[in-house]
Amino acid sequence: MRLARQSFAALATFWLAFCIAGSSRAAEPPTCAAYTLAFYELGALYGRGAGGVYEGIDKDLVEELSRRSGCVFTTVLESRVRIWDRLSRRLLDLSVSGIATPEREVFAEFIPYFQTRNYVLMTSKVAAEVPTPTAFLADKQRTVAVVKSFKHGALYDAWLDQLRVQRRVFEMADFPAAWHSLQLGRVDAVLALPTVWGPMLRQPQLKQQYTTLDWSPHDRIEHGLIVSKARVAESDKQRLRAAIQSMLRDGSMEAIFARHLGEIPARQMRIEAVAMK
Repeated sequence: MRLARQSFAALATFWLAFCIAGSSRAAEPPTCAAYTLAFYELGALYGRGAGGVYEGIDKDLVEELSRRSGCVFTTVLESRVRIWDRLSRRLLDLSVSGIATPEREVFAEFIPYFQTRNYVLMTSKVAAEVPTPTAFLADKQRTVAVVKSFKHGALYDAWLDQLRVQRRVFEMADFPAAWHSLQLGRVDAVLALPTVWGPMLRQPQLKQQYTTLDWSPHDRIEHGLIVSKARVAESDKQRLRAAIQSMLRDGSMEAIFARHLGEIPARQMRIEAVAMK
């Protein structure tokens, strides 16, 4: 009889433990899915380092984002134009360093992680001759190169619209093409972010020959993780938001900026974390 009671007690204990374990597993949130994320090459954001290995702010961000969110990213390298095209056609899950516009917010959500603004990159000689946007407009021979599909801020976009009417804007596939045109003297200026010209102008020979003009000092353009509305689950979007907010709060994001650009640009790029809903 006692043996039967012992067997029943052991069975009850086993069943209770099984139920608790099952309940615990059921309470655990599902893991994040695997997604395809596209990088694009642009200065300190993403590009080949001295050893030929890809590195940059966005690479470090994505690695830390994966660690904190549990999401797995298969990464690909695409042109910026192709990235926006694929996102708009619901063929891509995520990308990086994107600027929100009403047209883009139709198909994507943006989770900001830094702010910056454009500068005008010229030779020092040209900068002395046309030091303001008005002077540049007035000199009908002056031309500027920009990267196709980029947004540059209210002041610059209005300035570019005036130049486009006069056929003085050259749309390039990427920044290296725009930079090459400037070096060859085919254009007089290029619009670029500190994440692009910062590493370049550290080189003494380039620092002497080229300069940057800050024509829109009050601009603050937020760049964010681009998340497809159609392809990324809402629960995973929440994980990604939480991971980025935690990186902003604990200083990890600013440390990434400082590693690639230095402490002063890192402080200028920093944005504040926001309360999660």
